[in-house]
Amino acid sequence: MQMRMIIGFISVIAASTSFGVLAGEAPQGDQVYLVPEAYVADAFDGRSPEQKMLWPDKSLRSELKNILGHTPSLRFKYWGADGRTVWILDEIGKDRPITAGVTIEHGRIADIKVLVFRESRGWEVKHDFFTRQFADLWLDGDQNLSEPVDNITGATLSVKAMTRMAKAALLMHNHTPQAATAFANAR
Repeated sequence: MQMRMIIGFISVIAASTSFGVLAGEAPQGDQVYLVPEAYVADAFDGRSPEQKMLWPDKSLRSELKNILGHTPSLRFKYWGADGRTVWILDEIGKDRPITAGVTIEHGRIADIKVLVFRESRGWEVKHDFFTRQFADLWLDGDQNLSEPVDNITGATLSVKAMTRMAKAALLMHNHTPQAATAFANAR
């Protein structure tokens, strides 16, 4: 009887360790914080505009490749109205994609949120203390953010993924009719 209890206890310890429970890690799996449709609706006060497509030309694809560090998608879905665009983007943190929503208004970041997190670590990027630092940033002439983004110890790759998505959204916003309309209205 004692032998069964010992074997059972060892099995529980082994299973817990293999899932990272004893190591203090968050369980790996899709952590959905906000569905993309809800993010888009929130960005437009509940009145989501029609979804649009951006088909990057060769020049834009080259710029996106420099920002992302890999060949970008052939097309990007976005929603836009009145100088505002919303982008739902995926970027690899360490091993798995992080899905984020990025709202750009008049060429500046109005909001960025982690919508779905799939990594085993680095989840701290979902918190407001991190995402707040993106508010009101824009791209400078060298395709860098106008201000540096602070890293989070233990979440470096997630921070870099979020930064790449922010830059990509800003760059793509500048190639949409909403950006052209906002620029014309500002004159």
